[in-house]
Amino acid sequence: MQRLASLKDEVARWNALSQRVEDTLELASLGDESLSGALTNEAEALEEEVERLEFLLLFSGPRDREDAILSLHAGAGGTDAQDWTEMMLRMYLRWAEKAGYKTEIVDRLYGDEAGIKRVTFTVAGPYAYGNLRAERGVHRLVRLSPFDAAHRRHTSFALAEVWPDIADDVSVSIDPGDLEIDTFVASSAGGQHMQKNETAVRITHKPTGITVSCQNERSQAQNRETALHVLRARLTQLEEEKQQEEIDRLKGEHVEARWGNQIRSYVLQPYHMVKDHRTGYESGNTEAVLDGQLDGFMEAYLRAEMGSSG
Repeated sequence: MQRLASLKDEVARWNALSQRVEDTLELASLGDESLSGALTNEAEALEEEVERLEFLLLFSGPRDREDAILSLHAGAGGTDAQDWTEMMLRMYLRWAEKAGYKTEIVDRLYGDEAGIKRVTFTVAGPYAYGNLRAERGVHRLVRLSPFDAAHRRHTSFALAEVWPDIADDVSVSIDPGDLEIDTFVASSAGGQHMQKNETAVRITHKPTGITVSCQNERSQAQNRETALHVLRARLTQLEEEKQQEEIDRLKGEHVEARWGNQIRSYVLQPYHMVKDHRTGYESGNTEAVLDGQLDGFMEAYLRAEMGSSG
């Protein structure tokens, strides 16, 4: 029903645009010069709307309309990598805020000195997954380290994983016997306990080795429910990836986004540049990118993907 409602809204937008074009052409055919200013403004508005709707056509994936679950992991680089992971978290939260999406942090493990070792959060809104799947892969940062007494240049890495936040009624089978469930005390930055009870939950799916944690909610039951929701999304994505791998194998081509296969570099020293290695898209305004200005990178990825599939 949600899919049907979404498609009806999309058709309604195109029909409304078509009607506006017909009305504008009818007014233009009158030849009334007093309407020239209004017609020019309407023509520009129609062009912008066409470009916006054309962009939505790039979301061709079966899950692109879904909400998203994004997980960030610090990689090579020690404390710098953990700090970089926290910078990436802020970057995506700012992007989501500008896009009008709602976010919620599900799980976060702070670093020993600074930053975070890992974080998982949800992003809710139309086409959230369609946009964020462009971010899946390794992100590389080059800068003068604030944690190096000699202030030398350091390179650090963080991994972004993205899954569609599927509905609970999606038919993915989870055998309770395959689950190992642990509880622990939720903690915050600096190792201070948020509370004394073991409300945080960690679920391990033994057949795949996938582990999901949640410590955001106040009760153990809520955290368990949220962790199962994230696990279901990850297992569904895993199954779809297996199917896609078989299709790609039959096509004779297959490229995976594995750890170490960096998709984008953020260089803050000796020059300022953010470059996506898959599309060649780049920006010299690193401050804006780190403040969430990611739409250009996402659109370039979607257009390149559509071009390669065509």
